[in-house]
Amino acid sequence: MTVPAERSAERAAEPAGAPLVRRWRPGWELDLDCTVSVLRRGANDPAFRREADGSVRRATRTPDGPAQLHLVPRPRDGEVEARAWGPGAERVLDGVPDLLGAGDTTHAEFEPRREHTALHDAWRAHPCWRQPRTRSVFEALAASALEQVVTTREAFAGWRRLVLRFGEPAPGPQGLWVPPAPQDWLRVPSWEWLAAGVELRRRKVTILAAPRAAALERTLALDEAAADRALRSLPGVGVWTSAEVRARAHGHPDAFSFGDLHVAADVSWALTGEVLDDAGCAEVIECYRGHRYRVQRLLVLAGARRPRRGPRAALPTHTPNRALRAHRPRRGG
Repeated sequence: MTVPAERSAERAAEPAGAPLVRRWRPGWELDLDCTVSVLRRGANDPAFRREADGSVRRATRTPDGPAQLHLVPRPRDGEVEARAWGPGAERVLDGVPDLLGAGDTTHAEFEPRREHTALHDAWRAHPCWRQPRTRSVFEALAASALEQVVTTREAFAGWRRLVLRFGEPAPGPQGLWVPPAPQDWLRVPSWEWLAAGVELRRRKVTILAAPRAAALERTLALDEAAADRALRSLPGVGVWTSAEVRARAHGHPDAFSFGDLHVAADVSWALTGEVLDDAGCAEVIECYRGHRYRVQRLLVLAGARRPRRGPRAALPTHTPNRALRAHRPRRGG
């Protein structure tokens, strides 16, 4: 995608400036990429980048303003060095322990059952995985809404396009973009939604949630059940979307993705050798209540997926995005 020229020029003129820097000692052998990889919306996510040296950069929007966070593991010292730029720098640095799993207080209580060999293997391979918590509820909701009822490939492409066109360059070193603020999502023209492959039903989730963004952030203070009820009170937010948001923003280890096209089938196959629907999978993992998302994520990290039969599903063709790409009005035109 081509970024509008006037925005590229504006970004190039900004100096990176000196970051705020803190070091944090997790107290366990941290696997940085394993912990935060779930926050990445595809390989070309403009708000997330994995560096060759093992460090991670993430752009986000805080109540104090945009920020870029650079996390550098220092395994010899048992520390993580966190650097942050922008008005939200202090807040994202304060949130580093939560982001890297310090709030996952039930981790030590988890124990796979003996008969679930695949889960045992996943737990042994990733014993240091902790549940991340971004504390960015609306941001997680806007991204998850794009992923409803479509392939991940289409959802990630739509996310990339909308962030690059309606977000803003992240403070600090060049390359990352901060996702749009709630009010900016409301300004996205209908043709831009369609050009990003997002039909009315999905876009309405974000449009209707944007005016309630401040209330959404207050769900961070609620327990899992109350936060789930609050999220599902929003139009277009069901079991699946609530779970996707809470797993990332709230750090809820029981937020299993019921309603997903693949998750229940993959998890049930890994645990029992049978491909089951949501109801069947729910029975199998009931013994892990309180840790059901932990089960889901560990199996994903271990690559436990049922054998696929038949061709990959084609991308939906319900939006006239190809035609709109050729004839769309320029932003501001």
